[in-house]
Amino acid sequence: MSYYAVIFTSIKDPSADAAGYAATAVAIEQLAMQQPGYIGHESARNEIGITVSYWESVEAIKNWKEQTDHLLAQQMGREKFYTSYKVRVCKVEREYEFEGK
Repeated sequence: MSYYAVIFTSIKDPSADAAGYAATAVAIEQLAMQQPGYIGHESARNEIGITVSYWESVEAIKNWKEQTDHLLAQQMGREKFYTSYKVRVCKVEREYEFEGK
């Protein structure tokens, strides 16, 4: 079964309010998990932030992008948290994994 991945990479503004950023990130993560078509996500932050969210359809991604609270968080990201970001939408046609000991 194929599905879609939204890859969000970002550079955080070093002067951004860390507590405000963390609270917004947690709220948006919880909100995303409630959206129709949401499958899951993975996230990491070092020099750059990388969050990959997984969705059942392009329509589910579009609906998430246009969700009111998410739109506000996007605006806050541009104005307060990030110096830059990029979003990529990809179709996942297969997957495999290794789980070690």
